[in-house]
Amino acid sequence: MVPDTNVWLDLLLFGNPDCQGLAQALCEGRALALVNAACAREWRYVLHQPHLALDAAQRAELMRMYALHGQVCEAAPDVAPPVLPRCADRDDQKFLQLAACSQADLLLSKDRALLKLNRKLRDAGWFAVRTPAQWDLAAGQT
Repeated sequence: MVPDTNVWLDLLLFGNPDCQGLAQALCEGRALALVNAACAREWRYVLHQPHLALDAAQRAELMRMYALHGQVCEAAPDVAPPVLPRCADRDDQKFLQLAACSQADLLLSKDRALLKLNRKLRDAGWFAVRTPAQWDLAAGQT
């Protein structure tokens, strides 16, 4: 599965109850959260946003937890990225690309622009886009 940045925030910073099942599955090794360099850059950027009011030690701990729970998956440099539907939010396209390139069966997000693409992606044989709560309701099945 590929969690987007807001899911990571809910999981690692805010302790959102909707992510409780995901947290448990990651800790128990029943789920694998895929990340890549582009997603990690966004994670670092977001952790420096003033509205989060994080100090250097908090950011370092969140980076450590991200690295601990995120499995790096990079596309081979000589492989052309797949043609996917375009997300209304261009910044979220990286999550679609990672899910497709890694052959993930699920993208976790609460972002409406990504969730709106679920049917189109599933109909094309790609992957599902679900919220963490929907994933948890399915008993952690991806």
